Amino acid sequence: MEATIEVAGLRKRFGRTLALDGMTFNVRPGLLTGFVGPNGAGKSTTMRVILGLDAADEGTALINGKPYRSLRHPLSHVGSLLDAAALHPSRSARGHLLWLAHSQGLPARRVDEVLDLVGLTSAARRKAGGFSLGMRQRLGIAAALLGDPAAVMLDEPFNGMDPEGIIWIRDFLRSLADQGRAVLVSSHLMSELEDTADHLVAVGRGKVIADTSVAELIGAASGSRVAVRTNAPADAMRVLAQAGATVAAIGRDTITVSGLAPDRIVTLLNENAVPFSEVSAHRATLEEAYMELTRNAVEFRAATPATSATPTEVPR
Repeated sequence: MEATIEVAGLRKRFGRTLALDGMTFNVRPGLLTGFVGPNGAGKSTTMRVILGLDAADEGTALINGKPYRSLRHPLSHVGSLLDAAALHPSRSARGHLLWLAHSQGLPARRVDEVLDLVGLTSAARRKAGGFSLGMRQRLGIAAALLGDPAAVMLDEPFNGMDPEGIIWIRDFLRSLADQGRAVLVSSHLMSELEDTADHLVAVGRGKVIADTSVAELIGAASGSRVAVRTNAPADAMRVLAQAGATVAAIGRDTITVSGLAPDRIVTLLNENAVPFSEVSAHRATLEEAYMELTRNAVEFRAATPATSATPTEVPR
C-alpha cells in the first residue's frame, strides 16, 4: 500500500484574487505531513484541486501519477474529509456511509468496520443531522477510510473534538502513516502537529514557504538554541560557524549555537577534536517556529487593541 500525492506549479485565480501562485510539494507514503498556513493561504483550495473539485488554471495535482478524475473507484486510492457538514442531515450515519460504499462497489461490512474504527458504532442508526461537530468529524473520517485508501487528506480534523477526541485522532493519524499511507492534514493547531507530524508544508499567499521536517523547522527557529560548555570556546565557535551556525559567547566556558541540531554539534566537535563537557538544547515550540516563518504571509491581520483608553467625557 503506497501512494504519493504530487502537486506541481498550481495556479488558481478567483476573479482578482490569486489563490494559488505556483503551489508545489509532495506528500510521501509513510509520512504524516502537516499542511499549515494563515487563513487565505490556499490550503483548502489546494486540496479541492487535488480532488478535482476546483480546476487549476495552471499546474498539475496527481495521485500516484494520475489526476483524481481518471481514478477508477477513487475512494480506494485517496480518502478525504474537507467539510464535516457535507452530509444529508436526515440520513443515519450508517445510511450515509452505505450510500458512499455502494457508489464504490464496497460491501456493507466495510461500513460497519469503519464505524467501529472511529467509535461511532453505538450511534450508527442516529440521524447525522443531530451529530455534534466532533461526531461529524468522526463520520467524515470513517467515509475517508471506506476504500482503505493508500492516501488520506483531512482538512482541520481536530475542529470540534473534545479532549478525548483530540487524543484519539492524534494517535489515529499517526497509525495511518505508520501503516505506510501518505497522510496530509491541514490544521491551525500547532501543538497537535508538533508531536504527531513527520513533515511540514507551510504555505502563505498561495505558495510554499517551507517544505521540511518538523524537527528541522523547529531547530532553525530563533527560539531554538543549544548551549555548549567547553574549555576551548574559540575553537568551538570557529568550527560551528564554518558549518553555518550562529554562535555567541555567553561566559568564559559557554557558547550558544543556533541553526544546528545538538547531535550535529556533537559530531562536528568530535570530528575537529574540540573538547566539550556539556551540550544542552532549548527547543522552540512548533507554534513559535510557525509564527516566525509566516509573520509576513498573514493575509488578514487585526488591529492591535489599545493598551489604555482615555475615558470619553459625557456632556451634561
